[in-house]
Amino acid sequence: MRRMPIAAMALALAGAAWAQTSGAAKLVAEQKQLYGQYLADADGRALYLFEKDTKGTSNCYDACAEVWPPMITSGPPQTGPAVDQSLVGTIERKDGRTQVTYDGIPLYYYVKDQGPGSVTGQDVHDRFGGWYLVSPQGKKIEAEKS
Repeated sequence: MRRMPIAAMALALAGAAWAQTSGAAKLVAEQKQLYGQYLADADGRALYLFEKDTKGTSNCYDACAEVWPPMITSGPPQTGPAVDQSLVGTIERKDGRTQVTYDGIPLYYYVKDQGPGSVTGQDVHDRFGGWYLVSPQGKKIEAEKS
């Protein structure tokens, strides 16, 4: 039996927990001086887009989804001020869960973010590809992380 290092197990468990929602997901706009406004969930956790995704299609599964958990909803996603409800949608993932999209692009968390206001996933280029915060206009935020 192969043993998983404790840090890897913690990341996997955190990813699974972050991807879970009870009820409808909610998108809000948060702000950081360097990036301006960006999308987050109702708890203030940053949301990211994956450059390898296309509108209506997620390309992040398995090991990728452990590091970049999808934003999952169990009802129609809601929005807060400064977020365009007409850009909010969903797609069905291969496992049957419903992932939230914005302007058709699937949204993700980053397991290394440490709670509300943390945006360590901005401009990350890892073995899966490139990751960026999303503006309330549905565009990737290209500012480099500080």
